[in-house]
Amino acid sequence: MTSDRHARLLAARLYFVAGARPGGRPLAEVLRPALRGGVDLFQLREKDAGDEAVVAAAREARALCDEAGALFILNDRPELVDAAGADGVHVGQDDMPVAQARAILGAQRIVGWSTHEPAQLAAVGGADYVAVGPVHATPTKPGRPATGAAYVRHAAANEPGVPWFAIGGIDEHTVGEVVAAGARRIVVVRAIAEAADPERAARTLRAALEQGALRGAA
Repeated sequence: MTSDRHARLLAARLYFVAGARPGGRPLAEVLRPALRGGVDLFQLREKDAGDEAVVAAAREARALCDEAGALFILNDRPELVDAAGADGVHVGQDDMPVAQARAILGAQRIVGWSTHEPAQLAAVGGADYVAVGPVHATPTKPGRPATGAAYVRHAAANEPGVPWFAIGGIDEHTVGEVVAAGARRIVVVRAIAEAADPERAARTLRAALEQGALRGAA
C-alpha cells in the first residue's frame, strides 16, 4: 500500500542527518534554514540520548519539518516513532532488522536501511529506501571503510527497486563525483550541520542534484 509518506519519499532528493545540536547550535538555527534551502528529508540521530531527550528533540524537528512540508525520520528507535510523531525510522546493519522495525511500525510508516556492499543492496528486504556508502570515510561512521564511487555506480546500474541515497563525506566539493556516478539523491551530515550558512549549503547541494537529474534525462 502506498501512503502519502511514500509518495513524498519518491520525490525526496536532499536528506539531512543531525543530532539535537547540529554543529553545536540549537536545532532550529540549522534545520529551519536547511529546509528552506532544499532539504526535504530530515533524520534525527541521537544514538546515546535517553528516550525523553530524543522525543523532546524529535517534536521540535517534527514541527520544523511540518513548516517546510518535509519528511521526518528517527534514527534507530522505532519504539519512539509514535511519541516523536516521526514518519518512520532508519536502521543500520548493526541495528534492529528491517523486518522487526516494520512489524513495530506497520505499512504506513517509512523504514530506511543502510547498505555498504552490493550483497546488502540486493537484499533490500522490505525497506522503503536505502543508503549507499559511505562514499568517503566519515567520523559519523568510525571504522567503516569507504566504498568510493564504485558502489554508487553499482547502485545506479543495479537499481534496488526503492529510492537510494548516496552517503558518506558528501559536500559541495564531492557532490559532483557522486552525481556523475549516477546518484540522484544524497545524505549529508557535516556539509550542512557545520556550515556557516546552512541555507546556502543546502541550496548548493540541491542545485548539483538537479543539474545531475537534467543531464541524466537529456
